[in-house]
Amino acid sequence: MEKQEPEPKPLVDSNSTPKPNTNTNTSLAAETGMVIPSIPSSLLPQPSWFTAKRGEFDLSNFQDGVISSAFMVGLLVASPIFASLSKSVNPFRLIGVGLTVWTLAVAGCGLSINFWLIATCRMFVGVGEASFISLAAPFIDDNAPVAQKTAWLGIFYMCIPAGIAVGYVYGGLVGDHLNWRWAFWIEAILMLPFAVLGLFMKPLQLKGFSHTGSKKPLTSPLTACPDEAVSNCNHGLLPSQEDSKDGSKCAPSNLNQLTRFWKDMKVLHLEKVYVINVLGYIAYNFVIGAYSYWGPKAGYNIYHMKNADMTFGGITIVCGILGTLAGGLVLDRMNSTISTAFKLLSVATFLGAIFCFAAFCFKNLYVFIALFAIGELLVFATQGPVNYVCLHCVKPSLRPLSMAMSTVSIHIFGDVPSSPLVGVVQDRIDNWRVTALILTSILFIAAGIWFIGIFLHSVDRFDEDSEDRVSDVERANSPPLLEKKSTEPIEVSVES
Repeated sequence: MEKQEPEPKPLVDSNSTPKPNTNTNTSLAAETGMVIPSIPSSLLPQPSWFTAKRGEFDLSNFQDGVISSAFMVGLLVASPIFASLSKSVNPFRLIGVGLTVWTLAVAGCGLSINFWLIATCRMFVGVGEASFISLAAPFIDDNAPVAQKTAWLGIFYMCIPAGIAVGYVYGGLVGDHLNWRWAFWIEAILMLPFAVLGLFMKPLQLKGFSHTGSKKPLTSPLTACPDEAVSNCNHGLLPSQEDSKDGSKCAPSNLNQLTRFWKDMKVLHLEKVYVINVLGYIAYNFVIGAYSYWGPKAGYNIYHMKNADMTFGGITIVCGILGTLAGGLVLDRMNSTISTAFKLLSVATFLGAIFCFAAFCFKNLYVFIALFAIGELLVFATQGPVNYVCLHCVKPSLRPLSMAMSTVSIHIFGDVPSSPLVGVVQDRIDNWRVTALILTSILFIAAGIWFIGIFLHSVDRFDEDSEDRVSDVERANSPPLLEKKSTEPIEVSVES
């Protein structure tokens, strides 16, 4: 009897040792690319078992994985902070600060000489990304035409899979022809003009925010006074020397800021529409995150794919781009309302779950690819609508916090725990097809949660008055924060 050859190890086996001559730059883009994680940061299967700098730093598998995901620490910690700061600092300036931090951190990655330095820089990359997560979508929502708001959001989130696709090619080319460090440096140079513009150009005002506490905008948010403080500040003038002794008359104390933050958090979590929307998003992200991590290995073991990572990655990129854009366009055509958004979310996710579930039931590879592609096209159509709900179910001044806490929630309760939990299930049943079917079935839960949202009483609060509201005229005429300050006393007009 002829002796059978042992089955080769899966392509994505983290315990396998890669060959030195393998193309080692494919994960470079995943580590340099900027991610706005209302979509999972690991959209594309990332070959974390080998990176371009691994040989230079003699990294272990664990260290390599830490570098890839270290940005998540800064991202999750800084997102609520940027959202809270937007109450007292111009949000457009905060985006400029975030881009500056991101640019310096990316340049620092290229200058790193050891594991700890590059891991620290990666954390600060996440801090820079946090400003975009909280503040970019509200700015788009403000400036998009009423009939095209979701389409604009769809285009914005479509840039994530598109950027990842370009990044993989970019990382490979730069790494092959120059050096892995140049991939970071070039990207920092490309981002620098945007950081400068964010800091120095005339800032836009975000709807629902007036960083003056008055009718007329001041030159700096630092001179703004809370309403209760303004009433005690010499009837509109800056505080006298006596008032300034306390140091808290016109500048909100840290305690007041913290109190305001928890008050906003309470309002946010008492909004049933928001809670249902985020719960569905968590279940959705749980599946997508596990797909990105375990998909190639499951595909290899079930269908004996060659280049399983590229197959799953290619499907995810193409479907992510087309599906995200299509979802926004469809919602605009259906009349953009919160109830309609929930209908699209539940139907698209339910149909996508059916196709993805059916894909893993077939043994033929080509049937699997076709069905799985249709399924992912449908499930990625949720990106525009789900963020539309996050922006419109709360009053304008809460939109940054809404986006920040949505991002924190979908990562902490979604894609972060999903990969190890799926690993536990696979260890128990030792059958990749069954494991994939169990994972995919969670999409039906996400669809069911969003289906509940259809029947909730929902109010579009985009035009709702806020205590911090700023008029359109003020938003257009407010001077840049970095404009030369006048030495004359600044008067604040107060409504009687």
